[in-house]
Amino acid sequence: MAAVFVPIVIAVALLTFGLWLAFSPAPAFTKALLNFVAVLIIACPCALGLATPTSIMVGIGRGAELGILIRGGAALEQARALTTVVLDKTGTLTTGELAVKEIVVRQEGWTREKLLQFAASAEQGSEHPIGEAIVKMARELRIALEPLKDFAAVPGHGIRATVKGQPVRVGNLRLMEVDGLKVASLEAETARLAEAGLTPMFVAAGGTVVGVIAVADTVKEHAREAVSALKVMGLDVVMITGDNPRTAAAVAREVGIERVLAEVLPEAKASEVKRLQGEGRRVAMVGDGINDAPALAQADVGIAIGAGTDVAMEAADITLIGGDLRGVATAIQLSRATMRNIKQNLFAAFIYNVILIPVAALGWLNPILAAAAMGASSVSVVSNALRLRFFAPAA
Repeated sequence: MAAVFVPIVIAVALLTFGLWLAFSPAPAFTKALLNFVAVLIIACPCALGLATPTSIMVGIGRGAELGILIRGGAALEQARALTTVVLDKTGTLTTGELAVKEIVVRQEGWTREKLLQFAASAEQGSEHPIGEAIVKMARELRIALEPLKDFAAVPGHGIRATVKGQPVRVGNLRLMEVDGLKVASLEAETARLAEAGLTPMFVAAGGTVVGVIAVADTVKEHAREAVSALKVMGLDVVMITGDNPRTAAAVAREVGIERVLAEVLPEAKASEVKRLQGEGRRVAMVGDGINDAPALAQADVGIAIGAGTDVAMEAADITLIGGDLRGVATAIQLSRATMRNIKQNLFAAFIYNVILIPVAALGWLNPILAAAAMGASSVSVVSNALRLRFFAPAA
């Protein structure tokens, strides 16, 4: 705007000076100079310069009051244009506090306690919430854990380890298939567990699948309300998870999401976000874990859950303090309100210049009044921006 506005104003001021000098009665020079100065003063683009940054500063401050930390003005501006919101499941839509709900044994000579002992012993080296839930269950039942050897985590699949001299595998169907282990006798049970919204994890020892441990997460209190609010705003909502399709579908139904991207490996989440962007969508990614960080960085706007990892919050543009998912809709509403406010400011500042520059050029506005009017325009823009302090999210 400056590249166009400034030369035009200087040209108008010089033309004003020349015409008044040529055609006005004596003292022509004094009259021409006063009108020349009046044009320059009234055209001083203070209001235009204040229109955007003032609104953004107030918007970011209001967001902080509402528990939404916005990294910068770019994120606040981009959030208004979003068309799709991708929600990670574990720790975002759910509490992330997994618990063992059921243990199924399908091997002669094995008991629930023995299966849990081997699985928990193997999971001692894991930092995954599923592994932690299995270990916690074993300790609550006072089951002694055996020494662990050769531990290896397989991201998105499970873990491999050696317990009591036997190779142990705890993981999903993909891990069993990769290691050549047959699960045919447990397919019906795993389907039943998944349909109930549980996450089944196969346990294999000594080259044989001996049973399944099913864990479950709890959907966050306001998750369904948050999803509904996003839909009301005209946004498409997508859930992404590494869980199997049945379990993912059960959770999605509970929170009201129709589109689910299941069995997505951690490193593939960013690719899925990029694929959605390739469809012409403006995408927000909402996540909380380390494996969500690449997707948060890839998204047009990354939104991290404040109760999540530092890596996720560092990669995100917006952080929700406390983890309330309703903050996603609030952040987008705040962005839209801020951009409306900026447009109002720019319109007011522009109209002010369009009307008063000709008035000054015609000699109807002396420099003193022009200075007062210029100050008043700046005050009006700042006052309008401060209205954002009273922004409240729609119910």
